[in-house]
Amino acid sequence: MKFKTLLWFAAGVVLYFVSTFAILRFYPDDPTQMNWQDRESFNAKVIQRLDLKQPLAQDALINRLGSPDITEAFVLNNQVYQLLYYRTHRKAADGITTADECTALLFINRQLTAIGDDATKHYLEQQPHAGSID
Repeated sequence: MKFKTLLWFAAGVVLYFVSTFAILRFYPDDPTQMNWQDRESFNAKVIQRLDLKQPLAQDALINRLGSPDITEAFVLNNQVYQLLYYRTHRKAADGITTADECTALLFINRQLTAIGDDATKHYLEQQPHAGSID
């Protein structure tokens, strides 16, 4: 009798782990369905794992994180510079997302080239000055 109970218990534990694995594996996180706290945390975790040595297309990142919170762009010498900001930490509870609450990701011709302060610095260094002609 104890063996049968133990067998059912073990089968239940195995079923629990298999179903948990299946849910996590086949139902990925959807940032559009998250509340703002979960989305911030999700964005921070995904961005933290990015490796500039591995090529990453802009579309792949947007598919993973959803639309950026703030976007800036310009074209210089036939290269498209896009700075995408994803909110990763809140500074003020004012309901407005600002660049200082985000992590910047720089894409040149839709390929990730810099993250964080380096992305912002490189973007600003390359950005044409107002009124200048390319």
